[in-house]
Amino acid sequence: MKAIRKIVNSKAFITLVWITVIIIIWEICAARAAEVKRTPENVLPHLSGVIDSLTSDRKINGSQTALGMVLENAGATLSRAAVGYVIGIAAGFILALLMSLSGIIEKIAFPYLMLIQLIPILGMAPIINAITGDIAVSRIVIAAILTFYPVAANTLAGFKAVRREAHELMYSYAANKLQLYTKTMIPACIPYFFTGLKISAPMAITASILVDTLQGGIGLGCLLSQSLKGAMTRYVFWDIVFFSAVIGILSFYIMGLIETLLCPYKRLEKKGR
Repeated sequence: MKAIRKIVNSKAFITLVWITVIIIIWEICAARAAEVKRTPENVLPHLSGVIDSLTSDRKINGSQTALGMVLENAGATLSRAAVGYVIGIAAGFILALLMSLSGIIEKIAFPYLMLIQLIPILGMAPIINAITGDIAVSRIVIAAILTFYPVAANTLAGFKAVRREAHELMYSYAANKLQLYTKTMIPACIPYFFTGLKISAPMAITASILVDTLQGGIGLGCLLSQSLKGAMTRYVFWDIVFFSAVIGILSFYIMGLIETLLCPYKRLEKKGR
């Protein structure tokens, strides 16, 4: 019984149950769509149809399969998202550090951080595009903005979480500001920093895809718009949806894996279990 309880309470089993439930609900809805629509793949296809479209060698646009098209466009979208993500991480961490060092900077900058976060992505895209004058650059900037806030807010929370006693202890050893931050403050904020990274990674990818839908060129969002307009089989739309979901989930877990590899406290947590 103890072994069964351990399996039932494991993350793998819970994840499997959730996946199974989602598949069952999806298939029920797809069967219902097939009853009321002449072309159910345009509404909600069966999962077997989506998988078949990904594995099929049939050429969609005369030269590429559905999988080939998705991967080519994903490369463009993910590369832009990655560049924006790195820029957003650097800018967010630096701003959090500056806000921690100066209360004046925090009072000035933090309200604007909140304001930027409240602006819808689709409303922000035309503004950024008008400012930069370059579609590719605007996509990178938007991914950076979406990354910027979670990293800055969580890192600042990490700096503030350091107890006053730790400050006083460092000052009792005649530590200067640089030593205080390198020895105490920055190491203490790392868990919060990685929380920001894990939140913002899927957001950067989602933002890049959404902005692609508004602008031309190559990218998952552009391909998504074309498939919705009937330029190709609608199965391509569902291929992109599934691919984007998988990439978003993977990006979250990749950040968690990097945290585990780089941070001793994570390894200690695993040993404690």
